[in-house]
Amino acid sequence: MLYDKVLLLLDCSPVDEVILDHIEKLAKIHNSHIHLFHVIHAHTLDQEREEIKRTKKCIQEAEKKLKEKGIKISFSVSEGEPEKEVIKKINEYNWDLIAMATHGHRGIADFLTGSISDIVKHNTSIPILLIKAKKR
Repeated sequence: MLYDKVLLLLDCSPVDEVILDHIEKLAKIHNSHIHLFHVIHAHTLDQEREEIKRTKKCIQEAEKKLKEKGIKISFSVSEGEPEKEVIKKINEYNWDLIAMATHGHRGIADFLTGSISDIVKHNTSIPILLIKAKKR
């Protein structure tokens, strides 16, 4: 299949809804195996505890939603700098597609730090599916 192994980068925020809906359809068409991935980025122990709880809930909800549709799922979580951890995950396997939702931010923050989507598109030749989150 064209998109047999898909790496789905989760933000664990409401922006994930749009990419999960799209990936569900894509996975059904291509009989894809979806690997959910999130990076925990915290500066304090309290932040880390909260991030771990939020991430666990996020992964469980995404996994349940996709498994209910008969989609093959695996997942992993890393801790550290998101930019480095995402590139490391991309390079550790032969993915057919990388998928993620984007916030659609523009401005000084993206200019100074770069967005994850920019970092991904400049550091891989794997096809990338980017979907801008709906405005609330």
